[in-house]
Amino acid sequence: MTATFWQYFILVTIGLYLLRKLQIRLRLSRAKHPSLRGHSKMSRWVSRRIPFYEYPESEFFNSDGAPAAVASQRRAGFERLQAAFAAKSPKSIALTEDLESSISDVLFTNAYRVPYQYRNYIRERLKLGTIVTASAGTRIQDLDGNWSYDLSGSYGVNVFGYDFYKECLEQAYARVKDLGPVLGPYHPVIAENVSKLKAISGLDEVSFHMSGTEAVMQAVRLARYHTGRTHLVRFCGAYHGWWDGVQPGIGNERKADDVYTLKDMDADTLKVLRTRKDIACVLVNPLQAMHLNANAPSDAMLIASDRSAHYDREAYSGWLKELRKICSERNIVLIFDEVFMGFRLAYGGAQEYFKVKADMVTYGKTLGGGLPIGVVCGKHHLMKRFRDDKPTQISFARGTFNSHPYVMAAMNEFLRKIEAPEIQESYATLDTVWNTRVAQLNSKLAEKDLPVRVVNMVSVWTIIYTRPGRYNWMFQYYLRAHGLAISWVGSGRMILSHNYTDTDFEAVMQRFVAAAQAMDGDGWWWQSPALTNKAIKRQVLKEIVATVLK
Repeated sequence: MTATFWQYFILVTIGLYLLRKLQIRLRLSRAKHPSLRGHSKMSRWVSRRIPFYEYPESEFFNSDGAPAAVASQRRAGFERLQAAFAAKSPKSIALTEDLESSISDVLFTNAYRVPYQYRNYIRERLKLGTIVTASAGTRIQDLDGNWSYDLSGSYGVNVFGYDFYKECLEQAYARVKDLGPVLGPYHPVIAENVSKLKAISGLDEVSFHMSGTEAVMQAVRLARYHTGRTHLVRFCGAYHGWWDGVQPGIGNERKADDVYTLKDMDADTLKVLRTRKDIACVLVNPLQAMHLNANAPSDAMLIASDRSAHYDREAYSGWLKELRKICSERNIVLIFDEVFMGFRLAYGGAQEYFKVKADMVTYGKTLGGGLPIGVVCGKHHLMKRFRDDKPTQISFARGTFNSHPYVMAAMNEFLRKIEAPEIQESYATLDTVWNTRVAQLNSKLAEKDLPVRVVNMVSVWTIIYTRPGRYNWMFQYYLRAHGLAISWVGSGRMILSHNYTDTDFEAVMQRFVAAAQAMDGDGWWWQSPALTNKAIKRQVLKEIVATVLK
């Protein structure tokens, strides 16, 4: 054979190799969501270049081009809210302000309640208190003695009502007070917890941690350890804790090159899972079924009225079954992150609710009976932290407060209480109860021609807006003024406990509708034919560019 032949052969081989690499890369690119959320490097690059700017007072009330009469109407409504909050909760507001200089979380949440163009004006004038002193039934009390119906759900902890958890805590303390905070050895109550968690999850082993973030960290670490693979797959917009290993975009400035952020419920994602050899695990947060490929909705990002939410249980169940099949074929660890939704959907969680089995499940929040907790349940071969044949190759994970006796006792009370017949029976009707309630609320809003609707996944809500506008984030303040307590993210995430009676819910509906009517009456939902969601975003983009070019 001539040298020319071998040169030709080598060139063809290199070309085929490069073509194959390009094909793999293009397949991965197609599986990424086209938004910035799907491209973590690009999102970090963009976030570093968006400048701060704000509207002066002369433009604050008409940044959407509203006429002077509407701007005056809005200003009057704003001033009434300002006076109402100041008169109603002076002690709570004063203490919150005092804490802002010493607790970074308070400073952060106060700064990110609304889009940043409006935030300084809001922070200086429309002050909120975040100090509470008591809870009872479905309500919480602030430092000034005001009671509000709770729609915050304590970040998902409160599934069964605050009185339920207070009983867990009181009875737990009585059971372990003689031991105190002895760490290292286990209190005997842990054995029953393990038994019950294995039965609930249908998995073989359990490990305890002190937060949901820690539980996810451990599950991912074990998946990589036992598969010998480097990458995890998370779905666009999904939240799995603040750990940068599962938060590769905005909010984490460190590059996370071992994470693929792919499209949820998409055939291109399945092609990647079928063909790549470096994927250790797939993380699923069941809450994403409510807003596929979108971040958890926050009013800080509510620039226009194009927030969307939709929930189709049957379709998402079908997606998870397909995912389960491919993960089994490719030996990819399927992890259900039920830190937020665990025990809210069903007694057996998302596995039971969607009828799909995971290889590992993480729990947290509510499972601790009101105390901090993180739990990993998994198959035997995935939970082991050392190798018999390589004694120095271990996957170490410990924590000082793992299996704290007070936490274990509170968990035990929780696990025993939810075995009660009335709670077990209630799971069968959860979808019907909450879908019916939300339909009633939406019907009342439609009757009064209010541009607000509720989308729910059982007792978790997202508020969407049906009329283009720039001031939807103001709705959170009207809700609070009408006796509804919501979290700092505003109208994007509301979480109701399952102890809401029909009477309680009727009271919430009345306040919700009244809040929307008050906001409408103050002119915040004014609209001109030119005010479309696209036009609003185009205007904001022009403002950003103009600020950069100054």
